[in-house]
Amino acid sequence: MGLLDYLKSQFLEIIQWEDDSRDTLSWRFPDEDKEIKRGAQLIVRESQTAQFVYLGQYGDTFGPGQHTLVTDNIPILSTLKGWKYGLESPFKADIYFVNTRLFTGNKWGTANPVMLRDADFGIVRLRAYGTYDFRVADVRTFLREVAGTDHHFRLDEFADAMRSRLVSVFTDALASSKVPALDIASRYSELGDALLPVINPTLREKYGLELGSFIIENISVPPEVEQAIDKRSSMAAVGNLNDFVKFQMAQGLGKGSGGGGTAGAAAEIAMGFGLAQQMMNQPGGMLSPQTTPPAGGAPVTVGQPAGTPPPLDLLGPAQAAQALGVSEADVIAELESGALKGKKIGSSWRITRTALDEFLRQ
Repeated sequence: MGLLDYLKSQFLEIIQWEDDSRDTLSWRFPDEDKEIKRGAQLIVRESQTAQFVYLGQYGDTFGPGQHTLVTDNIPILSTLKGWKYGLESPFKADIYFVNTRLFTGNKWGTANPVMLRDADFGIVRLRAYGTYDFRVADVRTFLREVAGTDHHFRLDEFADAMRSRLVSVFTDALASSKVPALDIASRYSELGDALLPVINPTLREKYGLELGSFIIENISVPPEVEQAIDKRSSMAAVGNLNDFVKFQMAQGLGKGSGGGGTAGAAAEIAMGFGLAQQMMNQPGGMLSPQTTPPAGGAPVTVGQPAGTPPPLDLLGPAQAAQALGVSEADVIAELESGALKGKKIGSSWRITRTALDEFLRQ
């Protein structure tokens, strides 16, 4: 080997990174103790950035293209080297190539429940997971805070560290957004888009990264909170509880009539009494002052204001059945069983208003 060939073997003339992987974030050019000669060619491909580092200090940064390394192209490095009259001699420097393309489909998730203050449930614990796309936005910050001096920094080395950092930023952003836990499930897409402007400034400043998309696939709450949500949904579906009870009673009456027999009659009476008791508590109900003409034709007052002694008014089975909303035969059956107190005079029954009120309160 001649002297010229030996000198050529000691200098770097072409510097480039032919990336054949899909998971490399940064790669340090192996100089093998060779020096970079004046006029060397630096080739930076699309989705790449080359960063010079000299004695631990950042030098010049190069984007995609072919660059001839002369004094005009490396002003920062020339200053660091102390070249007063331009680049004339070979020099050594570390060159890092950083992949700036978009890395898609990366998974994130909370390893432990996140404690948040919710307007509906107070302090609540949430778990969340999803995917995100990211790229390196600030090469120097990324090399300083994430990759460090690693000569070949890959995505699998980065995933665990990035996941914890992203979850931390996500938690802060979710807490500041104050979205109720009940609304989160229906607003995954909206929430992910809304969190991007909140997460990206922090990621760029701390790690030199930028998210292209942030997708929330699921946010879950503890089982007891799920049960509370289900109960609230059930109550909303029922709507007016009083109307719902009346509807259920009407359904029961219909089924009782269709079934026939003693059991059907008992069901009708029980539901009829329950319905009458609800009606008594309503304005204008049975316990509000009103008059009911008895069999003899004289007006009978059913229900008196509180504190008024009850009169000894007598009702026949027909009037009692009308007041209870059942048939006269049902009232007579209750009288004969003793459940409803009354007095039989000859072949006719007579019921006091007090006995009827006591029967309804049973």
